[in-house]
Amino acid sequence: MNTPQTIIMFDLDGTLFDTAQAIPLTFNAAFRALDLKELPQALIRQTIGLPLEQAFAQLMQLPVNNYLVELAVEEYQRQFKLIIIPAAQSLLFPGVINGLETLKRLGMRLSVTTNKFSHSANTLLSAAHIASLFNIVVCADEVQQKKPHPESGEKILDFFNASNAQAIMVGDTTHDILMANHLGCKSIAVTYGIHDEKTLLTASPNSLAHDFTQVVQLCQQYHQQQNALVSLV
Repeated sequence: MNTPQTIIMFDLDGTLFDTAQAIPLTFNAAFRALDLKELPQALIRQTIGLPLEQAFAQLMQLPVNNYLVELAVEEYQRQFKLIIIPAAQSLLFPGVINGLETLKRLGMRLSVTTNKFSHSANTLLSAAHIASLFNIVVCADEVQQKKPHPESGEKILDFFNASNAQAIMVGDTTHDILMANHLGCKSIAVTYGIHDEKTLLTASPNSLAHDFTQVVQLCQQYHQQQNALVSLV
């Protein structure tokens, strides 16, 4: 009998990359370039995890389709290349590279679901030298409905021809955990990212991880449980 696939779906910001400081700097660089008022970093951090256009609309108190929001998104993407991409590898949380390689070596299939646009997400992964570890990356501009809607997770399951019972979502915001809940798969909420533990618990994750080493351990346990279930059939 073939061993079933275990699908691990990762968020990017706050889960693999420590961008809690870099993203607000990039937002404010975009505001400066457009001669707009800079905003407190804490306020900007509250929008991390949202699609970029929604984040700017919320911060600027404008409709999503306002032309200033569109300009700000374009400028953010330009500043992202200047500020975040050069620091990509140094922004990885401790243990991410070794942890991903371990999961891959044990036979788990790795993927990314992010509310970043595809060019930014794929450039970031390539600059950090971890792009080759993922079988599929699903981004905001590749779905009709962004997280917490389950569409990105559904695309990943379709890619692997897998069921939701084979998947686990790893993320640092309630958007990630709610996506997993809507998809019907298990979830690991990481407490070292954007949302704190109390906030994450409101979305009812299956597990909590306080560092990436714990993420790897929990994924291994899930993988072993999956294999044990199959052996009983």
